Amino acid sequence: FSILVRKARPDWSVTVLERNRADDTFGFGVVFSDQTLGTLGQADAATFAAIESAFAHWDDIDIHIKGEVIRSTGHGFCGMSRQKLLGILQHRAAELGAELVFTREVPAAASFPDADLVVVADGVNSAVRTHHAATFQPDLSMRPNRFVWLGTTFPFEAFTFYFEQNEAGLFQVHAYRYAPDSSTFIVECSEETFQRSGLDPGNEDATLAYCERLFARQLAGHRLIKNRSVWRNFPVVRCGRWHDGRMVLVGDAAHTAHFSIGSGTKLAMEDAIALADAVLGKGGAASTDVPAALAAYEAERRPVVESFQRAAQVSLEWFESTERYLQLDPLTFAVSCLTRSLRVTHDNLKLRDPELVRRIDTRFAEVAAAQSGVASPSGGDPPPPMFTPFRLRDMVVPNRVVVSPMCQYSADEGTVGDWHLVHLGSRAVGGAGLIVTEMTDVSREGRITPGCAGMYRREHLTAWKRIVDFVHGSSGARIALQLAHAGRKGSTKRMWEGIDQPLEEGNWPIVSASPLPYFPHSQVPRELDLGDMDNIRADFVRATGMADEAGFDMIELHFAHGYLLASFISPLTNKRTDAYGGSLDNRLRWPLEVLASVRASWPQHKPLGVRISASDWHVDGVQPEEAVEIARRLAAAGCDIVDVSSGQTVPEGKPVYGRLYQTPMADRIRLEAGVPTMTVGNVTSWADVNSILAAGRADLCLLARGHLYDPYWTRHAAHEQGVDLPWPDPYQPAKTFTPRSR
Repeated sequence: FSILVRKARPDWSVTVLERNRADDTFGFGVVFSDQTLGTLGQADAATFAAIESAFAHWDDIDIHIKGEVIRSTGHGFCGMSRQKLLGILQHRAAELGAELVFTREVPAAASFPDADLVVVADGVNSAVRTHHAATFQPDLSMRPNRFVWLGTTFPFEAFTFYFEQNEAGLFQVHAYRYAPDSSTFIVECSEETFQRSGLDPGNEDATLAYCERLFARQLAGHRLIKNRSVWRNFPVVRCGRWHDGRMVLVGDAAHTAHFSIGSGTKLAMEDAIALADAVLGKGGAASTDVPAALAAYEAERRPVVESFQRAAQVSLEWFESTERYLQLDPLTFAVSCLTRSLRVTHDNLKLRDPELVRRIDTRFAEVAAAQSGVASPSGGDPPPPMFTPFRLRDMVVPNRVVVSPMCQYSADEGTVGDWHLVHLGSRAVGGAGLIVTEMTDVSREGRITPGCAGMYRREHLTAWKRIVDFVHGSSGARIALQLAHAGRKGSTKRMWEGIDQPLEEGNWPIVSASPLPYFPHSQVPRELDLGDMDNIRADFVRATGMADEAGFDMIELHFAHGYLLASFISPLTNKRTDAYGGSLDNRLRWPLEVLASVRASWPQHKPLGVRISASDWHVDGVQPEEAVEIARRLAAAGCDIVDVSSGQTVPEGKPVYGRLYQTPMADRIRLEAGVPTMTVGNVTSWADVNSILAAGRADLCLLARGHLYDPYWTRHAAHEQGVDLPWPDPYQPAKTFTPRSR
């Protein structure tokens, strides 16, 4: 920051106060991507040139797992000595006239009354942030894994990950070279593994000896080096505010990102560039309103940092759960590792390393062919993962794209009509492998709104059969009926009239696990008694028989989003004191009874799925770890695939939205419960779909809004990837059409 400000405004006085000596540093090397270096080069060419002359560059990532090495190329990173970087920055700042003061400890309460601007970069344990906690609103959480920062003389050729097990458990290494004869060597493990190892967190010599024994083969005679190398837990830092008046936090003082995705140094330097831009203003016309400049800085920079933190969070959680992924074959494990932050996609990886992706796709197609019983096309390149078949019992879907259930609120007394025929039929012709209907209620009293679809009268069956016949006759898609009962979220307005808001007139009685209204002003449901539960279970069985008669290929039971069956599962909505409340066993009892009855009534050759809320996004609700056990129970009761959604249980839930935000839950359930999963939620691109599948995070991918926007989403994805999907005869001329962009 001092470099950029002094370069633009040499008339400004800039003083840097540093608590350490000029040549003190903790850690060993720092790593930058080529993209980050480009940003530094645009900010100050002289600093970039000095950095460029000192870094070690590599393109490869090596993943050592189960005796194999999976190499991925084309990534573009550089590493350099942290001490060398500090020297470059200090020299450039002094050259431009900044005053550098070392070994100066600054009291947390220091106000610097003569300064126009105070930039605080006192690190992850920021004393200033703590002193001004009421202003900056810090939120700190310590992650469970232990890690230690070591160095070594081993010259790594690539950014290297080791996954090594001994009697204590799994140890992971993140290693990279930053000088010809120097590398960073970070060792990470779970708390349980650390305790079993018998290591003392602060005994550096014992740590060196232990890790040299464990990684003797990999180090090939080279030694490990310590530098305040104590075992720590990573702190995730977030702040509600970064600035106040003349003061602003940057770097680790304001936010942290796990070392598995990028360094705090990178974020701090990018903070400095953005802050300098805000303070200096466009064209160097410096702002005279410092608070306004700081507000502008935070408004611009915060979304970028928070996006990076979300990616870092997913990455650190991957390393906290690596034991889960050891069951994967080495190639799939490597894909999972490479794409763990969800920032690197299958498509992006193909640009970097096409040969590796060909191996990945070939392997995936071979497994898909064996699982589905449908042979892969011979000759040519393997298909992308999304265009491979998948079998559930006797149902084989031709590809992995699923049209997610989307309520249309357009039925007439539960009877679907032309709107639904066009809505679902167009998505089937559009190429999706599986169509899932909107939530279809098993009784009139079980509707969400007056416009909801039903399957409880003969005319409902007839109307649905018309749609099923069209899907089967006009496409290769399969079609599933989602069956549900709205419970306490029933008798409400259509979405566009006020979602989840109670009807102003024409209400019908509603029921739930417990007599708790959804909103304080919502209708209070009646608590179900045993007779009610038997009657509603019979409604599900009746609807199941009608679904089979209509020709549906699959049923999905709706156990999510706070509807009736979900209201039994969540402790937020189930306050019963009988055999159907309290423990998870009790809360699952009636939903499992419904599932068992439906499974017994549904043909054995046809699959049955269940949608669940894997998290209530509430501290007292269902958590992802409990969702794993729920999925196990569902599978044991006859569920073939779990549709992993989340939230909407209570209005005060606080979902953490973002790209693919529910996919880690599907990933966890698939591997820990050992049941196939479908993932849904902010899946927007075919690159995302291929990435999810190739990494083993789910078996099918559901898109809702993407299909609302583009009924032919799957066909367009196929065209862009050079895949030739079968076309309906009337549409054959489209095969030779080449769309032109404006």
